[in-house]
Amino acid sequence: MIPKKLLNKSRVKSPWLIHFDCGSCNGCDIEVLACLTPLYDVERFGILNVGNPKHADILVVTGTVNHRNQKALKNVYDQMPEPKVVVAIGACGSTGGIFREAYNVVGGVDQVIPVDSYVPGCAPKPERIIDGIVLALEKLAEKGKRVDEGIFERLAGTREAISAR
Repeated sequence: MIPKKLLNKSRVKSPWLIHFDCGSCNGCDIEVLACLTPLYDVERFGILNVGNPKHADILVVTGTVNHRNQKALKNVYDQMPEPKVVVAIGACGSTGGIFREAYNVVGGVDQVIPVDSYVPGCAPKPERIIDGIVLALEKLAEKGKRVDEGIFERLAGTREAISAR
């Protein structure tokens, strides 16, 4: 059996993130990728960039949400297992940016899915992005505690039910 402390520590100390671009100028995307370079090296914090939302703990979203990609964004969010957190990167991800008044723009990411951390800037520097992700990790730890409440009791109940067969 995995102790609760080990489960929570593993989740926070080795989070996996997925990056979703809603359609930006790619300035924020370049800065997100800069976080993975040897200069900033977010992997030293145990953070891994993955390609499958089913394996991710953190959803990093850049760009303005429009009517065409809001369903895809919601779909990616729904595929992520609990607990999960969302980080909106840049002015476009946070509010819609300079495109917010356009006819096809829905707005910021929070118009479609709940956002746990906002990273301001156009385009934000990698240090700010890392700070936003670290803030999201704190919220991931809080959410993890709530999700894990009773999980070991439920597992014990399941084991008893299986052994009773």
